[in-house]
Amino acid sequence: MSLNALIFDFDGLILDTEVPIYEAWVSNYRAHGKELSIEKYSGCVGSDFNGFDPKAHLESLLGESVDWNRWDPLRERESLERTRAMEPLPGIIELLEDAMEQGIPCVVASSSPRSWVEGHLSRLELMSFFFATRCVDDVKAPKPAPDLFLAAAEVLNEPPASCLVLEDSLNGLNAAIAAGVPCVSVPNRITSHLDFTGAAVQLKSLEGVKLDKLREIHEGVS
Repeated sequence: MSLNALIFDFDGLILDTEVPIYEAWVSNYRAHGKELSIEKYSGCVGSDFNGFDPKAHLESLLGESVDWNRWDPLRERESLERTRAMEPLPGIIELLEDAMEQGIPCVVASSSPRSWVEGHLSRLELMSFFFATRCVDDVKAPKPAPDLFLAAAEVLNEPPASCLVLEDSLNGLNAAIAAGVPCVSVPNRITSHLDFTGAAVQLKSLEGVKLDKLREIHEGVS
């Protein structure tokens, strides 16, 4: 089956948002005299807080409740300020341009809300590269459930196996496997320690990766 579409994750794949969000959580923990390891935090990367709830975890360490009405705005402001200064990760724009030139449609499938995803895509002037976005607002369950990738294939009017997912998280890889979509894993600084067995291939970066390379990968698993 030929490669007919690309499905991009957003957080940690297009924009390195996972790092400032994690660092803001670390600031919350340290303000309470506790530490939050990447290994522990990565359970929620690419999904929601059902995989790992940093609020519940901090309260369990402290043995008492935390005033989140105070700490949530501080954490969110810190991570947003850092995220707004970011540019797309290496290789993203070049790959999107290549796909557009060759007539391969691209869709974003993200466990984040549409306001977050499309807000940043608009800021970065990337919206025009995408045929559609499918976000947590559109489905019953976020990754690792297959819903988002199945919704992306549906809006593309393509069978899942004719698409290729680009993902940075283990939750994303598991969602792609469940949806029957081949997945290229591109771990970031938060997820690089995880085991991505089951991916079609694992890349260190998308820098220099062209559509022809992704076609070769897809052909190898079709």
